[in-house]
Amino acid sequence: MEKISGAFLFALLTMNPDELLDSYDYLLPPEAIAQCPATPRDHSRLLVIHSPQEHCHQRFFDLPQWLRPGDLLVVNDTKVIPARLLGETAQGQPAESLLLQELSPRRWLALVKPGKRFRPGAELFFPSPTNPRLAPLKAIVVDRDDATGGRILEFALPPEQSLGEILDDYGQIPFPPYVSESAAQPEQYQTVYSQTPGAVAAPTAGLHFTPELLAALARKGIQKTAVTLHVGVGTFRPVETAQITDHVMHQEWVEIPPAAVAAIQETRARGGRIIAVGTTVVRSLEGVLTQLDQESLTPFRGEVNLFIYPGYRWRLVDGLITNFHLPKSSLLMLVSALIGRPRLLALYQEAIDQKYRFYSFGDAMLILPEARYNWSP
Repeated sequence: MEKISGAFLFALLTMNPDELLDSYDYLLPPEAIAQCPATPRDHSRLLVIHSPQEHCHQRFFDLPQWLRPGDLLVVNDTKVIPARLLGETAQGQPAESLLLQELSPRRWLALVKPGKRFRPGAELFFPSPTNPRLAPLKAIVVDRDDATGGRILEFALPPEQSLGEILDDYGQIPFPPYVSESAAQPEQYQTVYSQTPGAVAAPTAGLHFTPELLAALARKGIQKTAVTLHVGVGTFRPVETAQITDHVMHQEWVEIPPAAVAAIQETRARGGRIIAVGTTVVRSLEGVLTQLDQESLTPFRGEVNLFIYPGYRWRLVDGLITNFHLPKSSLLMLVSALIGRPRLLALYQEAIDQKYRFYSFGDAMLILPEARYNWSP
């Protein structure tokens, strides 16, 4: 048997488990993956973590009783675009593309499958799924993107036209790959306050809100403001490094408008709490503060790539509404940074035992400020 060196054994024993990818694994029964959203939206279940030791099981429509007058909900108003294109190669073989980012009016970064059919120079044709009278949309693969494993596609369009203007005719709303047997309609994968097109996946914590629930929150004096983060590959890209500190987040486009900055400043001034609706809002607010190295938030429009994991020093967000996330995902690490990894995994196991529904169309969790883990300096 090969001997283990003393130095290696010492390094193994002194590793921080919060920094190891395998520490974020858990077993989820396949039947726990939600295939359709709750109807009505706000009838999904809500696991409320309201103190360092206590939690309880509620429904999402109970949210107003857990928030205080003067609190501020910060939502992500991004809108999912019909980014999934189905078609074929010039040789008649099936081809699928998921548009990720607009690089110019006719050039997009896209994930593709099967990749071997998307070599530079390959021609692709995407027919309209709703209007057979339209000519197929033609694209040429012009390059490979090493950062994402995707391709740069250039679409054959008139000079005055952009792909975004005709995407509704050719694309489909892309449900996550684990939603494989769903009867959900495309509009059920949009938040009721979605406004700014650009995402390829929904900010799923916001899917639980209804106009009626938002009105009830407003009547209690709980305000709402919006930022924009277009959900892309940075959200669902897997962490593949055994030591999570080696992982690099993909850049994500964010806009923090002046109205959101003003609402946050007013909330702070009156002693209210900032409750982020979703991990995308967390990455927007905390990412801008960290990237600009600022003490207070200012309007921003650009890209951020903050990776949040246990030990992170929170700068702005007080509480969080979020769904249940995939094992070994950066999202699971972010939530662990708020309440601690061991507690989060114990809560996940209880949610599994209690038959909660997981992932995009699943149930939700509310982490109140009183429940946050106090990371020692």
